[in-house]
Amino acid sequence: MKITRILAYRVDLPLHEGSYKWSGGKSVSVFDSTVVAVETDAGVTGYGEVCPLGPFYLPAYATGARTGIAELAPHLIGEDPTQLGKLNRRMDSGLLGHPYVKSAIDMACWDILGKVTGQPVCLLLGGRYGEDFGLYRAISQEAPAAMAARVGEYRSAGYRRFQLKVGGDPDDDIERIRAAAAELQPGDRLIADANTGWLMHDALRVVRAVRDIDVYIEQPCRSYEECLTVRQHCDHPFVLDENVDSLEMLLRGHADRAMDVVNIKISKFGGLTKARQARDMCVSLGLAMTIEDSWGGDIVTAAIAHLAHSTPSEFLFTSTDFNSYVTVSFAAGAPQRKHGRLSASLQPGLGVTPKMDVLGEPLIDVAG
Repeated sequence: MKITRILAYRVDLPLHEGSYKWSGGKSVSVFDSTVVAVETDAGVTGYGEVCPLGPFYLPAYATGARTGIAELAPHLIGEDPTQLGKLNRRMDSGLLGHPYVKSAIDMACWDILGKVTGQPVCLLLGGRYGEDFGLYRAISQEAPAAMAARVGEYRSAGYRRFQLKVGGDPDDDIERIRAAAAELQPGDRLIADANTGWLMHDALRVVRAVRDIDVYIEQPCRSYEECLTVRQHCDHPFVLDENVDSLEMLLRGHADRAMDVVNIKISKFGGLTKARQARDMCVSLGLAMTIEDSWGGDIVTAAIAHLAHSTPSEFLFTSTDFNSYVTVSFAAGAPQRKHGRLSASLQPGLGVTPKMDVLGEPLIDVAG
């Protein structure tokens, strides 16, 4: 089997709640997502998606994803999409770095592999654990009382993990954490996610001020070294996200005892192939994980579901359902949240079929 054509489409994903706000005054109201189609000489087409969280979250942005795909696609024409390890080596030699550019292509090739073998991707990634798995809900940064009110609202939809977007004024963040914690019920978990937004002295103030609260502290500062310092002065369970973007950083963090939970974002690692490597290493090291991506719609949510569902349940801290946050659906068969839980499709591949009338005409079309 050979790749004969690679196409990329743009789709805008407005948010149900109008906007999504996090540290440093950052916000997004419409996500710019890229859907990739990989066609083959066997008549099988696979689909992937990449959706950076704006241009100011990670070193990734939407137009950069499409520019990189156009640069990389000619190197992949004629390659076998089912040989995922070899294909990833080819991508890495054709484009140094820029893992997010490669993510949707890799995802689409997993979709092809599942279709030609007649298996859902979760089985190819290691198996299917349980009937479904639990999700978290991100709570956009607002005034403390408004964020606290969201806890009850989202719990009524079945969520039991609540990720507060903090990383602002430390006094406000202390109030946010305390107000949200007061709304928790037995079995709930609260994560205070600063998204690199605090300076180290502010982070230390916050963790000291909420020492009596049952809360996870996530990615307080920009650099790994700053986060490690906060971790060493913190009694709370600790989550690293933005700094862990490779196996090397994962091993370093484990050796330094820098985290109790790590966020595995598919596009941050460069696709399902390398995200699975990181997931399996976490299992070997005994690290719990949040399985997710930077953002996305139906196809990213499907890929997250397959990776999460193939993760041993005791290591899966939580996951997410990004397609429930947005108003546009562009693929049939995408997983849908039920009572705060999600399950991967049992259909071959990712189990999704794009709605071409929503995607429109491709912005990139590279053929052999």
